[in-house]
Amino acid sequence: MGTTETTETTSSSSEEVGWERKLRYFLNSDFVRSSPYWGIPFLIMGIAVYGGIGFNLSISLTDAKGLTPPDYSTLDFEMYRQALASDAFRQAAQNNFVLLVVFTTVCLLLGLFLAVLLDHGIRYKDKIQTIYLLPMSLSFVVTAQMWLWMFNQQNGLLNIIVTALGFEPIDWIGNPSIALGSVIFALIWQFSGYTMVVYLAGLQSLPDDQFEAARVDGASTVKTYLRIIIPQLKESSVSAAVILMVFALKAFTFLYALTGRYRPPNGTDILATLMVRQAFKFGKWAYSAAIATYLLLLALGVIAPYLYYQYKQGSL
Repeated sequence: MGTTETTETTSSSSEEVGWERKLRYFLNSDFVRSSPYWGIPFLIMGIAVYGGIGFNLSISLTDAKGLTPPDYSTLDFEMYRQALASDAFRQAAQNNFVLLVVFTTVCLLLGLFLAVLLDHGIRYKDKIQTIYLLPMSLSFVVTAQMWLWMFNQQNGLLNIIVTALGFEPIDWIGNPSIALGSVIFALIWQFSGYTMVVYLAGLQSLPDDQFEAARVDGASTVKTYLRIIIPQLKESSVSAAVILMVFALKAFTFLYALTGRYRPPNGTDILATLMVRQAFKFGKWAYSAAIATYLLLLALGVIAPYLYYQYKQGSL
């Protein structure tokens, strides 16, 4: 009996010592010791970002408008139903979708084409790369003001060219049927250089052996790129597409800078401009919060598949 009690006491004390050792090891780990440096910013970011999202969701479930405080006694999804039933919301969502798809697709194709040309070592390679990349360094406000002058119906550069060819001046921004296309064209001008750099980096990371092997096998340059080189640029395409979609969702600044008003040019209204207009012009806080939630879901629809893809690739 005495031996058994001694053994039990020894095992329990060893477990206690092991637990204390693990706790001491954890407290002395780099994770805990560095927490004052990353913990406070992480806490502030969590409150600002996720706290803001939670507050927006709570507002969207009320009927808050004007200067009256929101009433949280009755929460429902009425504002979400009103948004889905609104023609303005559906039109803005459609414009958002067109902007995302067309802007992203054209930027990827144009950037890939330019990257292939530069990868072949054409003349003035460095100058061309600088010229196409420079617009990305400009802010949305600067870009919008420049293209506002370019689109000017009276003395804009585009209409000077159009009239020189014998055609009537075109109202690029005032015509609802082409206004969204004009905005997309300006954004493509600004961000196609980014995709060019992404693809060029991917091309230059590939070994030259593949080109030589394809040339020995008799494959043409076009077939070499289509069947061998471009499929290996999948990572570059995915990352560039996600960044471009995020920029497309942030097009509010560009549209606001075109007119200086909450109402963008006819035919270019997107969810972000509709949200801001409903909140700050009409005071419909709950309705605008519902639109913001839909916009958040749209952004998650862009980011979530990318994060899942990165996780499957082992990058997260």
